[in-house]
Amino acid sequence: MSWIDLFYPDIPKKREDLIRKNQEILDLMDSNFFATNQLIDVLNRHYNYSFKQIELNRNDTVKKNCDVLIDCMHEIQAKVDEIDQELKEKLEPELYEKLKNMSITVDDFEKIAHIVKNVLGITDKAATVAFGILINKAMVLSDLISKIGKIATGLIGSVVLALVGLGIDIILEASLGKYERHELEKALKEYDEVLAEFKPKSREYEQVITEVKSH
Repeated sequence: MSWIDLFYPDIPKKREDLIRKNQEILDLMDSNFFATNQLIDVLNRHYNYSFKQIELNRNDTVKKNCDVLIDCMHEIQAKVDEIDQELKEKLEPELYEKLKNMSITVDDFEKIAHIVKNVLGITDKAATVAFGILINKAMVLSDLISKIGKIATGLIGSVVLALVGLGIDIILEASLGKYERHELEKALKEYDEVLAEFKPKSREYEQVITEVKSH
């Protein structure tokens, strides 16, 4: 036990809390990379896109991994927005809303099939509905990009991902400098705020991708 622990008996628990929160961040990022690669598989397979798979680099900083994820998600978002705008222009307003809200009937599909074929190059109903889900849930993608950006510019951004689970002393030395109690409390507060936003948005994003894959 260090002299700091003797004078501040709450420090060990705070240290453990921060180590756990670091691990939560790592797990969520790992899940986001995996989910995004699943989405890339769907887009490349069904719509003949050529998005590249991304890989979590545990020897790089959290910020650089966040930047890789954000850049990839921006590319996907741009493509979805582009197709969304084209469909909106070419479909009748009522049919566009039905596609966007995933309420396509057999008759509706017959009406929009030729337009969707020209825009997306597909005639498969399931693939059409899957793209409708992406259009409908576009805000989920935007929200998650925003939360990841917040992580990249915050306290944890400068930490090498491989250090996240190794211990708070390394984390503090890498990102905070001198070990002080108020710095630990500051870090815990930031992590709580980040996780409160990042965790639900990550789960929502993964649910959308699961829904897309199911069609």
